[in-house]
Amino acid sequence: MKCVDVFAGCGGLSLGFEKAGFEVAAAFEYWQPAIEVYRQNFAHPIFQQDLSNEAEAIDKIRAYQPNLIMGGPPCQDFSSAGKRDITQGRADLTYHFANIVCATQPEWFVMENIEQIKKSHILAEVVEQFKQSGYGLTAVILNASFCGVPQSRTRFFLIGQLHAAHQQLHGILQQNLANQPMTIRDYLGDSLGLEFYYRHPRNYNRRGIFTIDEPSPTVRGVNRPIPKGYKINSCDPKNIDLNQVRPLTTIERSYLQTFPPNFQFSGTKTNLEQMIGNAVPVNLGTFIAQAIQEYGKNGSVKTSLFDESLPFQLPDRVLSRTDSK
Repeated sequence: MKCVDVFAGCGGLSLGFEKAGFEVAAAFEYWQPAIEVYRQNFAHPIFQQDLSNEAEAIDKIRAYQPNLIMGGPPCQDFSSAGKRDITQGRADLTYHFANIVCATQPEWFVMENIEQIKKSHILAEVVEQFKQSGYGLTAVILNASFCGVPQSRTRFFLIGQLHAAHQQLHGILQQNLANQPMTIRDYLGDSLGLEFYYRHPRNYNRRGIFTIDEPSPTVRGVNRPIPKGYKINSCDPKNIDLNQVRPLTTIERSYLQTFPPNFQFSGTKTNLEQMIGNAVPVNLGTFIAQAIQEYGKNGSVKTSLFDESLPFQLPDRVLSRTDSK
């Protein structure tokens, strides 16, 4: 299946789909630092493209005749971190993603965003647009630690197939979830050479020290050292020596996003932290891609615990193996 990745960033979703055997024909991104990293790691082209210029983007994408368009329109305006303001303009890129997909009409599309998008009128509007364009839709919230990623990162996915039923991927996605969340030790063993590490909390009422025997919290676009005078929080692990605790390095944080050790990162530390924090975890992309593959092979076999005749509905919680109708 031939794919085009829009809002590609440094390539987490592209690499995830390539790992599953998909052909990524081209990528589109506007931020030059991410484009430079992408070019170091992929053989196919990436174009610097303002995706709000829909006519130009659609012409370029149509030239590749993709079977699937994927992308994660910028999510900052939906985020609970900092100020949330969907009037700032970045949230409008979700509309542009939908317009590009509906004009191009690939068989499949995959849209990734943060969980908070489900509360936005923008999502409701693009869902209706996709329906009117003939797409059957599956919407899920996934915790990446149950999808091969050592990180408790929850993300919203909207997946569409042209001229198909709604909810068709729910059962496959559910059945493919792991029984237990993946810890850092599960994924990296003892290769980091530490047991505890620091991740700067949003405020000091929250935990700052974590262990590798649990999934990491969400990798964000900032990475700060332990402040002088940091006091052990009641939520932190007990009996630890702060002199033996450090934040993870930029590259170690890329491992938590399941970028492989041979993935090349270059640029300023600030830019790299941002692009790594914004990336779709590679293995989460693979998880989605494999579900699409499995459905393509077994689409006529009813594997879902959900009734495929049900109308489309947005999820109200993270998908679990114990969910039923």
